[in-house]
Amino acid sequence: MNDGKRTPWIVGVSGASGTPYAAAVLRGLLAAGESVDLVVSRASRLTLLDETGISFRDAHWREDLAAWLARGADGKPDTFDLADRLADVRYWAAGDLAAGPSSGSYPAKGMLVVPASTAAVAGVALGLSKDLLQRVASVTLKERRPLVVAVRETPLNGQTLRHMVALDEAGAVVLPASPAFYAGATHIQDLVDFVAGRVLDAAGVPHRLYRRWEGELGGATPRSG
Repeated sequence: MNDGKRTPWIVGVSGASGTPYAAAVLRGLLAAGESVDLVVSRASRLTLLDETGISFRDAHWREDLAAWLARGADGKPDTFDLADRLADVRYWAAGDLAAGPSSGSYPAKGMLVVPASTAAVAGVALGLSKDLLQRVASVTLKERRPLVVAVRETPLNGQTLRHMVALDEAGAVVLPASPAFYAGATHIQDLVDFVAGRVLDAAGVPHRLYRRWEGELGGATPRSG
């Protein structure tokens, strides 16, 4: 929660398919009253355009972000209303390696990479820092802050698996974007929200995005009148 000193969560969006996951995580952070710093990679802009029809532009990022976050996972616009929650989002261009979050002295709670492509996984695991997203992830690890990497790829080859093990050994949480069905999903948004909720769980951010398991078989089955 905000306490006068801004200490954001940094959300990095890579070029993997799964931009609805990123939108759900962003909505969850904002609903929890968290400040957010956003890094959208160049490749992710192409994915966002393909999956939503939205062009994410540096000069108009606030309007484009509002349109993106208002969109449901089924593609319907104006599904969510976040007009009053976007004031504390700060955007950093992916090519700006002098941005605030590129330094360990910049205050941040941690970083969530959602979705994470295999290229992003490799770049972070190898410490390449080819763009701001990779640089911030490397800074997050060296500062011993929480780093959650929501990998969105299938199948996984040996090279990527080794990179994921390297991230785990470095202290990151490697979280494949794998929806579950015990929460009683009836809509594509439910499946997306489950993954987003697990990302927020790993970061310790409270939310109500999915029904938690309580040890009752059939708890996800709709009950008749």
